[in-house]
Amino acid sequence: MSRPFSRLPIRPAPLTLLLLALGASGLATARVRLGEALPPHPWVSSGRELVVLYSHDCGDIGPLWGALVSAGLPIRAVNPEETPAPAPAGLTPWRGDDATQFSRSLKVSAYPAVLLVQDGRVLNAWEGDFVAGDAAGLK
Repeated sequence: MSRPFSRLPIRPAPLTLLLLALGASGLATARVRLGEALPPHPWVSSGRELVVLYSHDCGDIGPLWGALVSAGLPIRAVNPEETPAPAPAGLTPWRGDDATQFSRSLKVSAYPAVLLVQDGRVLNAWEGDFVAGDAAGLK
């Protein structure tokens, strides 16, 4: 006997929720070019991954980090510019002149910036402010 579709226990994937929340938060205004290959970086690409560029000027982005970690994808933390800022436990941020050049080559206009990357190419990008309420539905 078949069950009606309305009864199927559908649970959205964390990545889908992340993408919806980032899009709804107004971060979908990136100048980063979609489809563009990432500039040189120190990590080995792992298929689909998130690249997070952030600075000390971002304020408290703990909810953003939480949402990104819950997506279940590898995260590459990039802390460009001159003033170091911490990343969540378990993530070692890439810092220094090369990280700054990486960010500028991508034409990131605001931090934090989140890039969804597939095989070294940018699939989607969000830049700008992220507030605690934007991540509420992702947990």
